[in-house]
Amino acid sequence: MKTVIVFSTPTCSWCRKLKSYLKENNVHFKDVDVSRDQRAARDMIRKTGQQGVPQMWINNSPIVGFDKNKIDRMLDIR
Repeated sequence: MKTVIVFSTPTCSWCRKLKSYLKENNVHFKDVDVSRDQRAARDMIRKTGQQGVPQMWINNSPIVGFDKNKIDRMLDIR
């Protein structure tokens, strides 16, 4: 099973779309609100060099934004 972590904020519409997409495809994920967790926000920026959300890490490989094709490929969603 792949480890999926989503970095998001409550006001981000693309974050909501990403999380809905994952739920629709029965992908279990941990949601981290980077507006409340500054340590997670720093880790996210350090790893990707990007401050924007959504970001998700699949087995520690980052995807910045809602890149559906890359998400589908990495999670074997058809």
